[in-house]
Amino acid sequence: MASLAPGSTVGILGGGQLGRMMAVSAAQLGFHCHIYAPEEDSVAAHVARQFTCAEYHDSGALISFAESCDVITFEWENVPVSPLALIQDNSPLHPSIGALNVAQNRVDEKNLARAHGGQTAPFAVVNDRGDLEAALEQTGYPAILKTTRMGYDGKGQARIHSDENLSQHWHDVGRQPSIAEGFINFSHEFSVILVRGQDGAIRYWDTPHNIHEDGILAHSMVPAPSEILNQETEARALAAKLAEEMDYIGVLTCEFFATADGPVFNEMAPRVHNSGHWTIEGAVTSQFENHIRAICGLPLGDTGLAAKRVEMHNLIGHQADDWGELLAESGNHLHLYGKTEVRDGRKMGHVTKLFF
Repeated sequence: MASLAPGSTVGILGGGQLGRMMAVSAAQLGFHCHIYAPEEDSVAAHVARQFTCAEYHDSGALISFAESCDVITFEWENVPVSPLALIQDNSPLHPSIGALNVAQNRVDEKNLARAHGGQTAPFAVVNDRGDLEAALEQTGYPAILKTTRMGYDGKGQARIHSDENLSQHWHDVGRQPSIAEGFINFSHEFSVILVRGQDGAIRYWDTPHNIHEDGILAHSMVPAPSEILNQETEARALAAKLAEEMDYIGVLTCEFFATADGPVFNEMAPRVHNSGHWTIEGAVTSQFENHIRAICGLPLGDTGLAAKRVEMHNLIGHQADDWGELLAESGNHLHLYGKTEVRDGRKMGHVTKLFF
């Protein structure tokens, strides 16, 4: 595909804050954005030129959307795959349907990582209640039951510490096909964030140390501690193999645990990622800009650090109410996502702090 010129239209499937930040970066490069999402109050649509509010299975609306776009991308990996076959001939889709398929299935993505030499936590497939005991015999206790598809920020998950209340745990994940995962001992969580261009070139951002609270990412910091940096090369090599196997174009994020036996692959996200939000001010080129550059066939930008140290803190629920105090603190860069309803566990924004 030839490079797209300024004035071209980037289509974004999904209407949340990731789409919002991609649309801002696209506008800075002279592109227009067309958001497609089923939610009427789309925070991405607030900053885009066009907005189609329709269900993903609305074939007429989806085809019309695709015909208006020069390239299409995703801000959410759980967009239904089957309708996308209707539009893949209208405009290029980056990342591809194949990459989206893999990332939507926890079993497939773990098997792909293993096939390329990666370590994963022990896991077993649970297709129905009858599989659960046998799966837990393989993983041991404690374990975590996760739906095979969907589920994020701790949703679609149940922690299991003994063979009691298994039926309740199965109920807690909606009686959906799942995997049981054994726990592993780890010192830190981190993510490899890369961008792959249409020419196959790959660039990495500094590896962030991620801290989760109640199953939700709370903080990401770079540079990471030595326990992570000592495993960075191996983790990056695996992430690159996955990107190349999928002929991936755009930003790809792979999450890892740092263990005594090396990096353990957890999951991947075929999109820009919360743990890379610090790159807006903290890197020479942000993950959002480089994603737009990649899918539009433009040269990739420098991913180097713009400060000695960078911290990103998510604003969850009413933490965003402190916007005035955050703005008053020197070195802070505040991002509020424009969401009108505040809920516990909802990401309302983030703040990034640079240290020079």
